[in-house]
Amino acid sequence: MSKFIFVTGGVISSLGKGIASASIGKMLEERGLSTTTIKCDPYLNVDPGTMSPFQHGEVYVTDDGAETDLDLGHYERFTNARVGKDSNITTGKVYFSVISKERKGEYLGKTVQIIPHITDEIKNRIKKVAKARDVDVTIVEIGGTIGDIESLPFLEAIRQMKWEIGPSYCINVHVTLLPFIKSAGEHKTKPTQHSVGRLREIGIAPDILLCRTEKHMTKEQREKIALFCSVDREAVIEAIDVKHIYEVPVFLKKEGLDNLILRKLNIKKPDSDLKKWEDYVVKRLRNPSKEVRISVVGKYISLPDAYKSIYEALVHGGIANDARVIINKVDSEDIEKFSVKKYLKDSDGILIPGGFGTRGIEGKIKAVQYAREKGIPFFGICLGMQIASIEFARNVCGYRGANSTEFDKGTKYPIISLLEEQKKIKNMGATMRLGAYPCKLQKKTKSFQAYKKESISERHRHRYEFNDAYRKVFEKKGVIFSGINTKKKLVEILELKNHPWFVACQFHPEFKSKPDKAHPLFQSFVAASLVKRP
Repeated sequence: MSKFIFVTGGVISSLGKGIASASIGKMLEERGLSTTTIKCDPYLNVDPGTMSPFQHGEVYVTDDGAETDLDLGHYERFTNARVGKDSNITTGKVYFSVISKERKGEYLGKTVQIIPHITDEIKNRIKKVAKARDVDVTIVEIGGTIGDIESLPFLEAIRQMKWEIGPSYCINVHVTLLPFIKSAGEHKTKPTQHSVGRLREIGIAPDILLCRTEKHMTKEQREKIALFCSVDREAVIEAIDVKHIYEVPVFLKKEGLDNLILRKLNIKKPDSDLKKWEDYVVKRLRNPSKEVRISVVGKYISLPDAYKSIYEALVHGGIANDARVIINKVDSEDIEKFSVKKYLKDSDGILIPGGFGTRGIEGKIKAVQYAREKGIPFFGICLGMQIASIEFARNVCGYRGANSTEFDKGTKYPIISLLEEQKKIKNMGATMRLGAYPCKLQKKTKSFQAYKKESISERHRHRYEFNDAYRKVFEKKGVIFSGINTKKKLVEILELKNHPWFVACQFHPEFKSKPDKAHPLFQSFVAASLVKRP
């Protein structure tokens, strides 16, 4: 049976529970253990698919077509764990399932309650993932902050699991904050004490405390926390702020966190280091030999998490090329208000990510035109590919007013249009083209040079597609359709013949990039941008 690590958080939100969970997974994998990771989200949405990026940040997509929390991206980037639809358990999913069972009469006339029916549903879902993955350790991150009303059923469920399975099979890692008060010149441990107190009130005694801090802890502070929180001294782990998130496993390894976890779970495995990770990833992040400036032109720029996987994939591309990627974040609406040159003149490469809605679209079209005419390496992703198609239709093919039917239903030239199968859809949740689809690449193209193979599989999240009626016209004007979904006859990748590097894809390659294995297109794009840099 799988053993379980439950990761909770206290004091404030955004402490990095996802990074902590992913880092633990990385360390355990290096010790020869198989892992999987689950994120429990307390919100009532069934999934984040219908939520605004300003509300939730990025929606991460898995191979099996799940729209999930962005922390699942961290899990896949740091580890080899497989995640899917069952790896993100939301309150919405849990209640939807329980209420559906009640309507069918499956509870045999019983009163349906939070305990045991909701908590049993949560426990069953967690156990089902662990059994299906057949792993040594299942890491379960509980979203929210201790004290939140909405997360109580999840906390009660993991309390019950620890009691049912036993302490050698379940441990709790509690991530907390040690604020540094500059005027006093010291850390304050009271918030951590209160957070652990709230955790104990609901019946969970933390086994390990992961203390987020901006300055190193003293021996006295560790002992004080251990005493007042009733944990072992060695179980008070310093999680100091680092410059790059990929340094976290290295620092936690030095703190002895992996040894502590294995001992508490009664697992014996030979020790191992993170030397390969440290040499290839961390050292190149700290001391790269080159530098490149990439402009990301988007409409959710004000929220850092909206393009989380994009930014990380660019960093990975930089690591692969031993280069520091300086990301210039450009709001496409600013380009509309002012001049495109003002924001993009110093760009070595330009990337347009995915998105929805009409806001900022004309600014993105200007950015594509600037990259195309100036010979600047360009990478379009999802909406970015559609924008590149619209720009080419307008300014090269001469189709004035060409557009997507998403933005202009009555456009005379619907370069991008809704698939027939999408026109009948009324419910917005989980109804886009989602998950992994195959794509065949054309040889002697930039895409083939990047992937070095003909058949690939990439993840999608969109409703609109390139209108095949315009394919021949585009080809005559210099477009290469280098990637095609042969089964559905859909355009997946387009390139320009007479351009240093102009690649736009309908899928989301950022979801399959890792720091020690950059996605081929991001690696190629950064390499091309380095050539552009004088």
